[in-house]
Amino acid sequence: MSAEPAGLTALIEHGAKTLGIDLPAEAFALFETYFELLENRCQSVNLTAISGAEDVARLHFLDSIALLKALQFKDSSVIDIGSGAGFPGVALKIAEPSIGLTLLDSTGKRVAFLSELCTALCINAECIHARAEDAARTPPSRENFDIAVSRAVANMNILCELCLPFVRPGGTFIAMKGVDSAQELAEAHSAIKTLGAELQECLDYHIPGTEIVHRAILIRKIHSTPEKYPRRYAKIANSPL
Repeated sequence: MSAEPAGLTALIEHGAKTLGIDLPAEAFALFETYFELLENRCQSVNLTAISGAEDVARLHFLDSIALLKALQFKDSSVIDIGSGAGFPGVALKIAEPSIGLTLLDSTGKRVAFLSELCTALCINAECIHARAEDAARTPPSRENFDIAVSRAVANMNILCELCLPFVRPGGTFIAMKGVDSAQELAEAHSAIKTLGAELQECLDYHIPGTEIVHRAILIRKIHSTPEKYPRRYAKIANSPL
């Protein structure tokens, strides 16, 4: 029986191989820098409750890059909505540098961290401080992305209205969820259709080194979202589509 890998780089290297993902040679040093900055800043900014090399490597970095097996990200424009500490967006950019990345979050301190992080990693990404429902109504962002991703905790019927307006027709929204998400996905059927999209598929995957199974829900944009969406957040939350 082979020994468990030790250390952040070993964990990521082993996990990526398990997922069938080839990482660029420079990715490991970038993940090390990412981890160090995250651990340092979490003492003063509410970024993530997960800490320590093992948990960060598996539950953040590997969980994020697992999306590369769900969809073709190469040369795609990607927006990470509710990015927080940069998951999954920054981890995806490290693993697939050709991505054109935009990070959006409504909290100023988190956006400041994301800007600092991108500078430290020499990553070219646009960091936007705004609420999703506001940013999605502006021309530079609306229907401008090949892929939108989100690891936000909102239910699917809310998340779809916040995220699908960013996706161009022909693009994809990926919601990162648990395997117990079938009911909320069913409840989001009307929202998905109303917003101009359809369910493409659900892909379940194990996080290497754990017993945890997560689900990537892929929603394909078929045609433009009606201009009245997204609504104000209070309306979205109180009267989901």
